[in-house]
Amino acid sequence: MSRRLADGPQGDVPARHDRPWVEAVVALGANLGDRKATLEAAVKDLARLPLVAEVRVATPIESVAVKPEGPDEQAPAYLNSVAIVTTRLAPSVLLEYLHRIEARHGRERRERWGDRTLDLDLISYADVQSANPTLTLPHPRAAEREFVLAPWLAIDPDAELPGVGRVDVLLEHLRTGEGS
Repeated sequence: MSRRLADGPQGDVPARHDRPWVEAVVALGANLGDRKATLEAAVKDLARLPLVAEVRVATPIESVAVKPEGPDEQAPAYLNSVAIVTTRLAPSVLLEYLHRIEARHGRERRERWGDRTLDLDLISYADVQSANPTLTLPHPRAAEREFVLAPWLAIDPDAELPGVGRVDVLLEHLRTGEGS
């Protein structure tokens, strides 16, 4: 088997040509700076990653900032979207790349759920479920976030959050206030 080296998040890493293509769902958000331009640039960065074959992205929506205490109408509003990335990258490697893209766009991690120039969250990776604190899959709060579920459903009407349920049902429960 031949392997090429790709410029990985921590230097050169072996590229995996034997790993199957999978779909990963990445949530994008920004509430500082030129939000639209930042999201567009981040999508281009995703498409340029090694072992990424396709990136499908939803039309961005605007949402109220969510803080640990709940929605914050006083904070700058977010522009949010979701991208479905077809990749052979391992989930941990993809997450490292997401962090690098955030940093390239000025993301500073000063406070939990603080305002940011760019936020990229790995929502799901194929049907992988993991409780690892370094990479929890699916994202533990995805089912509670309309700004994740609505754009995702817009580009994948049959979407499912692994181990949780169909995205259309989760979104309907959020919108009607029903428990899932």
